[in-house]
Amino acid sequence: MNKILKVKARQVFDSRGNPTVEAEVFTKNNSASAICPSGASTGTYEAFEKRDRNNKRYLGKSVLKAINVINTKISNKLKGHNVHDQVRIDTIMINLDGTRQKINLGANAILAVSMAVKKLSAKVKRIPLYKSFLVKKNYQLPYPLMNIINGGAHANNGLRIQEFMIRPDKARSFSEAMRICFLVIKNLNKIIKNKGLSTSVGDEGGFAPMINNNNQALNLIVSAIKKSGFINGKDVSICLDVAANELYKKNKYSIHSKNYISVEKSINEYKKMIAKYKIKSIEDPFAENDWIAWNKLVKLTNQVQIVGDDLYVTNLERLKKGFLNLSSNAILIKLNQIGTVSETIDVIKFAQIIGFKTIISHRSGDSEDTFIADLAVGTNSNQIKTGSLARSERVAKYNQLIRIEEDLGKKARMNKIH
Repeated sequence: MNKILKVKARQVFDSRGNPTVEAEVFTKNNSASAICPSGASTGTYEAFEKRDRNNKRYLGKSVLKAINVINTKISNKLKGHNVHDQVRIDTIMINLDGTRQKINLGANAILAVSMAVKKLSAKVKRIPLYKSFLVKKNYQLPYPLMNIINGGAHANNGLRIQEFMIRPDKARSFSEAMRICFLVIKNLNKIIKNKGLSTSVGDEGGFAPMINNNNQALNLIVSAIKKSGFINGKDVSICLDVAANELYKKNKYSIHSKNYISVEKSINEYKKMIAKYKIKSIEDPFAENDWIAWNKLVKLTNQVQIVGDDLYVTNLERLKKGFLNLSSNAILIKLNQIGTVSETIDVIKFAQIIGFKTIISHRSGDSEDTFIADLAVGTNSNQIKTGSLARSERVAKYNQLIRIEEDLGKKARMNKIH
């Protein structure tokens, strides 16, 4: 009853309209499917995404080779294995690929299967997905890091910083967190409109007004927080994803303007920004190999959450290096950066042992799949980053967290934010 009969894949489409992989795993009486997301701002050390570069019918973006890999090699290898043995199944696929970055089979093929196996295991056990990870009781809901203004690689404006987010620190329930974010977003919409700017949105649902100055964006957010009746830095905190890989050249950065300046000057600009706007979290403030710059910033800003994304790419070896280097105090977790559920869990475990905050994250090319909402609760990750309160592929994750909170009933608690 628990043995895998076959694995089947199909090409579906993500939120940017690009092809991606959906895998479906079958046992005798059940099946479950999962869709692999895709990033735009990607780290060099991420697991490999297999695409048909020479297939001009889909402009080189199709995933038909990855689909074929699942339908043949992976399906044949997994047939007969126990669906509940996640580590063994993931290890079989890792060994079948045989490379560090999953170049042969493609991480998008492997991950879609890995996620589907996890879903099917929970389904066969007749338990909610969130109850099938690390936590066995006392489940807690994560705080949303909600994207409200898009820039960088996620928008068509001139903003240097990629994501301007809010975190509803005052919230005592997930439903209340959503209400706070809702109010700030609706008021931000009005403010942007009143300034004659566009309220169109970027890849992750945040507004993408045609502005090109970080402070302009931050001033808009501060105004929206105030208009909503909240105190910036207390009730609601502003958080940033800089994506500095995109803003780095010859040991200099163009984070704060189009001019490239030294690490020391960049840190001084960060300090001014933190003080003026009460910034509580900065993701990828420097490039993925600029370990010294990360260490300098962490030493100067011990009250701010410094988050490694491209720095770590959900990779245990890079996380260990970052820990020894004192590079950050938090890590962003993206399943498709490493390529299996088991490896992702290993990174989360280690990060929590060393005292890092774990933040579960979507990708800019995402789908209706809500796996990461359950992953956040099931691994006791205290924050989730899954876009704005717009675009259904983003809202789907928030709605799933609302359902989980309802399922927990009176036992539902918010995670600790500080």
